[in-house]
Amino acid sequence: MATVIDGKAVANTIRSEIADEVRLLSQKYGKVPGLAVVIVGNRKDSQSYVGMKRKACAELGIKSFDIDLPEQASEAEVIKQVHELNANPDVHGILVQLPLPKHINEDKVLTEISLEKDVDGFHPLNIGKLAMKGRDPLFLPCTPKACIELLSRSGVSIKGKKAVVVGRSNIVGLPASLLLLKEDATVTIVHSHTSQPESIIREADIVIAAAGQPMMIKGSWIKPGAAVIDVGTNAVDDPTKKSGYRLVGDVDFEEASKVAGYITPVPGGVGPMTVTMLLKNTLEGAKRCIEQNS
Repeated sequence: MATVIDGKAVANTIRSEIADEVRLLSQKYGKVPGLAVVIVGNRKDSQSYVGMKRKACAELGIKSFDIDLPEQASEAEVIKQVHELNANPDVHGILVQLPLPKHINEDKVLTEISLEKDVDGFHPLNIGKLAMKGRDPLFLPCTPKACIELLSRSGVSIKGKKAVVVGRSNIVGLPASLLLLKEDATVTIVHSHTSQPESIIREADIVIAAAGQPMMIKGSWIKPGAAVIDVGTNAVDDPTKKSGYRLVGDVDFEEASKVAGYITPVPGGVGPMTVTMLLKNTLEGAKRCIEQNS
């Protein structure tokens, strides 16, 4: 049976490290990291995710700045808020909660976030530097950073290994493949137009699944002993649950855990780590800014 990587436990360890560093910053400079979250409209999933971030900030001593705008707020109003946060020296990270309402151009808004405060790591300049050899972005995107952190803290070496990333989204698949490349893995991306994906995945020492397809990757697709990081969070009908559904990953956990060497569960694997990486990015941004200006 595979070793199950407990994302919650790893996240808690990292959070206590962050809390220690926040305390040190406060003692030495009298300043703490500040994270601003801009939310437009009242989508339930966005509200609950933002609530989690606020709670986590409070627990670690990070100052939270909450910008709640109505659903009908104009693109210009959202950009004005971003500019005000860019100019606020107590804010070290800015997160605009996606998706934004249809009438707002997401790209336009995200590009307005100051590069030094782009804690989500999605600014084209941050992604561009991630793609270039010998260049380092100011921030790494949170979910791909979480995947690498889970591998390294579980003792899985990446250098020289064959890694397959399933999915090529701007948020996970693409940056995850670039990060694996930076860690000296040999990387293949499997996507919706790939023929015979199972034969490619079967050769991988490391699999990062981020396709958004429930239980698409079967146990027979996994190389014995491989490390499997499952980013998928898919709701499937389950009448036995009070909610009427349960969450599953992109990997068939029951089958794959009999073959893999390491595997993350869904929920409880990558999820808890993603918010933690956002907080770590905020701390890193604050340290850079506070130490430069002291």
